[in-house]
Amino acid sequence: MIRLIRSSGLRRTAAVATAGLLAISGVVASASAASADTTLKVTYPVTGSTFIKAANFTLAVGPGKLASKVDLTTNTLTANLKLPDATGSFNDLGLVPVTATTQFINDGPTTGTIDPTTGAVETTSQITLRLVDLTVGGIDLPVGNSCETSTPATVQVTSEAGFSVITGGSLSGTYTIPDFANCELATLLINLTIPGSGNTITLTLGKAKLHH
Repeated sequence: MIRLIRSSGLRRTAAVATAGLLAISGVVASASAASADTTLKVTYPVTGSTFIKAANFTLAVGPGKLASKVDLTTNTLTANLKLPDATGSFNDLGLVPVTATTQFINDGPTTGTIDPTTGAVETTSQITLRLVDLTVGGIDLPVGNSCETSTPATVQVTSEAGFSVITGGSLSGTYTIPDFANCELATLLINLTIPGSGNTITLTLGKAKLHH
């Protein structure tokens, strides 16, 4: 739901509301008709996947939720992505079966921009990857309670054709996974298997739910 600052006249208020609605749809250049910041609070259902290049496997993520606050005056947004633990399996070196369960932890809010003409979105997130369970060759390897990337991964995504702030759509990008730390005896094995550049991620947002 769009929050508008009331003006002294009904006609001006109607004009501001119209400008805000058109900006959401991505069919006008700005919401500059507003006398103060016009914001939109929305949540989206999220599903997706990420391809881990070093291990050569695709990990399904979600279903989760993205809560976002869009500023239609500055064409910027902040968001928080919540995803459940994700479990995936692959063969290390093409021979040894490995199953890992990963958490995606936001290190601060996601920030981004919206193109007011096209509705295209670009965002940047700082995500810590934490391994909570690891099985190699059928053997459960202890990784402790703090087995995670030594620094957050910077994940940048851009909306694909057809994306809309209202109806959702897909966003994709690439990112680098830093080395892991605090994984007990499994640290060396993990760092030989998972970290590296060239990883890809695709997130699909469903229809937006508006909030006061």
